[in-house]
Amino acid sequence: MKVLSIKKPKNLKHLLKKHSGRSSGGMVTVRGQGGRHKRYYREIDFKRDKFGVEGEVMALEYDPNRNVDIALIKYADGEFRYILAPKGLGQGEKIVSGEKVEVKLGNALKLKNIAIGTLVHNVELTPGHGGQIGRSAGIGIQILAKEGGFAHLKMPSTEVRMIPLDSLATVGVLGNEEMKRMVIGSAGRSRHMGIKPTVRGVAQDPDSHPHGGGEGRSGIGRKKPMTKYGRPAVGKTRKKTKQSSKYVIKRRKP
Repeated sequence: MKVLSIKKPKNLKHLLKKHSGRSSGGMVTVRGQGGRHKRYYREIDFKRDKFGVEGEVMALEYDPNRNVDIALIKYADGEFRYILAPKGLGQGEKIVSGEKVEVKLGNALKLKNIAIGTLVHNVELTPGHGGQIGRSAGIGIQILAKEGGFAHLKMPSTEVRMIPLDSLATVGVLGNEEMKRMVIGSAGRSRHMGIKPTVRGVAQDPDSHPHGGGEGRSGIGRKKPMTKYGRPAVGKTRKKTKQSSKYVIKRRKP
């Protein structure tokens, strides 16, 4: 495989601000977040709306903000964009988006023009809004059927959902599927990722947690475990809501 020497554009990435689980007033609103290594955000082209312009894969890169690799694309008019890198896409290969383009790895086209049984990713829920589902590592969404202006798509969770046929999707399965077996392995690596240590409630003082206090090692000291804020921590803690999505044909849970 030939190695392409390119000057990467600087306008596609910018410094990602840290929030560290705190509000604008500096109060901790999300526990367990803080620190994190300096990180840049890469602008990803989820819309794939550069229709009819062929692009070449210049590089495959690691993105610290997501669990799938990204591909740097140089289009025929000189513009650079990042896209999610499907499994098998190599440096130097050509991709294109359009109404009726070849159903090939990395190409983006409308669901109505993709054959039943094809695996896709980065699928739009609403035409023109950009890909919203199928964007994480190892994901492949299968087209099961087409009926009444909708495509029936089977998610990795086994849920079957109706998506408009005019929605764009990218052909292929996303790579880096081994990410699911990743073990962080050390406390230091967690801190670099912005994950702070989680302290058990029984190890805290009674002013900080309902489980705290007591002499030596002790239990929670009550009938039911509680959260830090005094709410029940086990059992049914959510209100039962009516399943409302009319576009879901089969849910992942019977």
